[in-house]
Amino acid sequence: MTRVAPLGMVQDHVALAEIELCGDLIIAASAAQGRLSLESIDEVLRVAEARTAAQESGRRAGPGRR
Repeated sequence: MTRVAPLGMVQDHVALAEIELCGDLIIAASAAQGRLSLESIDEVLRVAEARTAAQESGRRAGPGRR
């Protein structure tokens, strides 16, 4: 069964997450003196956390189950 959200209530969780990350980058850039380093950008975007989560997910899947 296809569910349709009421007008104005559609949520795209991926788009919302991307918008939040862009906002975080804008805030970090406005607070920085000069340009953000690549390390700072990775920190704002939580790259290390995402890598750790992906590695943990891969370990749980086991070999050949990704």
